Amino acid sequence: MTALDTFEGGCHCGAVRFRVFVNKYKVDECNCSICLKKGFLHLIVPSESFTLLQGAEALTTYTFNTGVAQHTFCRICGIHSFYIPRSHPDSFSVNLRCLDGDDILSQFEIVPFDGANWEQNIHKLNSRQS
Repeated sequence: MTALDTFEGGCHCGAVRFRVFVNKYKVDECNCSICLKKGFLHLIVPSESFTLLQGAEALTTYTFNTGVAQHTFCRICGIHSFYIPRSHPDSFSVNLRCLDGDDILSQFEIVPFDGANWEQNIHKLNSRQS
């Protein structure tokens, strides 16, 4: 069994807070229309490695295109801290930029993913997550 590191994070206003357990220090940087605009860096974790600590009532959801991905965000400050991705519907995609800590980005390898051409490339993303 691999040791898990614990991180906490949340939205800008602090209404939404979560805890995540991590054992892989790789995140995906997607170039699809929504991820590019949000600056989302995807840290995919299994559902059991994610805990919402507070703020369920502050969350709202945006869906588009296929409607499968549940893009949650804080309705107070608008920050997208995490969501349930279409690529991994039994997991959470946590925005690495929303984890606490000044040097958090330097701890992870950022891997480009061509999400603008999602259907042609999803097999590459799924093979990296296993």
